[in-house]
Amino acid sequence: MDISFFSPPEITTFFHKNPQKNDPYLDMQSTNNQPQSSHTSTSISSDSGEPCGDGKWASRLLRECATAISDKDSTKIHHLLWMLNELASPYGDCDQKLASYFLQALFCKATESGQRCYKTLASVAEKSHSFDAARKLILKFQEVSPWTTFGHVASNGAILEALDGENKLHIVDISNTLCTQWPTLLEALATRNDETPHLKLTVVITASIVKPVMKEIAQRMEKFARLMGVPFEFNLISGLSHLGGLTKENLNIQDDEAIAINCIGALRRVQVEERTAVIQMFQSFQPRIVTVVEEEADFTSSKNDFVKCFEECLRFTTLYFEMLEESFPPTSNERLMLERECSRSIVRVLACDDEIGEGDSECRERGSQWTERLREAFSPVSYSDDVVDDVKALLKRYRTGWSLQPQQADHESGIYLAWKEEPVVWASAWKP
Repeated sequence: MDISFFSPPEITTFFHKNPQKNDPYLDMQSTNNQPQSSHTSTSISSDSGEPCGDGKWASRLLRECATAISDKDSTKIHHLLWMLNELASPYGDCDQKLASYFLQALFCKATESGQRCYKTLASVAEKSHSFDAARKLILKFQEVSPWTTFGHVASNGAILEALDGENKLHIVDISNTLCTQWPTLLEALATRNDETPHLKLTVVITASIVKPVMKEIAQRMEKFARLMGVPFEFNLISGLSHLGGLTKENLNIQDDEAIAINCIGALRRVQVEERTAVIQMFQSFQPRIVTVVEEEADFTSSKNDFVKCFEECLRFTTLYFEMLEESFPPTSNERLMLERECSRSIVRVLACDDEIGEGDSECRERGSQWTERLREAFSPVSYSDDVVDDVKALLKRYRTGWSLQPQQADHESGIYLAWKEEPVVWASAWKP
């Protein structure tokens, strides 16, 4: 692709129109200060002649830019990137935010700088990551949205039913949710009618950003288990180059333990060509139950078609940003942090190849695709009426717009969390 119109100084200054002081994130991001009225002027239009002031101007300009990059049309790329840079702001409305974060990814794609940009964004995020900040962010998100708690409630219900009556439980937790799923499960175990079982929780870390806070989390989990009167053991596994490196030995699986494998947002981090092997590895551990929760998007089938992959990424991210816009106040710091976290995923999906590593993969698949993979080794488990009722009760705690949807077709399994009738998260349970 001919990108000679970006001289080195232009690359340096392209995303520095009005930088905010003391914000390392803005070193990699175009930033206007506060949004100006010109940003939404109906007089702005793209080369297609379509007005961009009807509230959806960002998607139109972004699609044109993605198409221009696919066509290697350097002149049009330059024009559209410049226009988006003038209109975008991470502090504006939903369209301005979408334009800002997708502009970053498109610029990286056009200049073949995605690897460097992503690693810098991840490094900045990791250096600023602390237990208190992560805890505050997660709890606030769970307070205003069931995006994560939906999967927690569904999975906990399936695990408790599958392991009912067992005295020695071992949950292998392959997720990056900082153990926020487990306090309610500990409470449920503490109130069981029979003898309180021993629980071993083995947490497998697949994202480097989570590692620094796990010591604090382990201490809190152990303290809470003592408070609940549940015999408890906490183990941590980190440093794996890929999930396929898990074994019965490093998980310390014992013959007298009832095993549950819990995967929340974890399988998408496995390289596509290795997913079948990882699922077969789960089968070899002889679990009583496997719970899988993933976001409902498909970034794999269109992997070799940039425009189609961009369209799916834009569709899903728009739903997510619109949800955040309606869930948080406009000036919420937590909302900005969640959007910035999402921006790293956008760069990873659209502007990077597969050399970064498994733990940072963003190759999402839809529930129907996961169902097809999981059926090769497991049988689906239907959620009981009690679990479904618990999920419905959870959704009633949140603002209108959220709903529970059953499987989309006869060949699918699981249940879906929907935002304004659009499925966004898929939850499922499986047995050997």
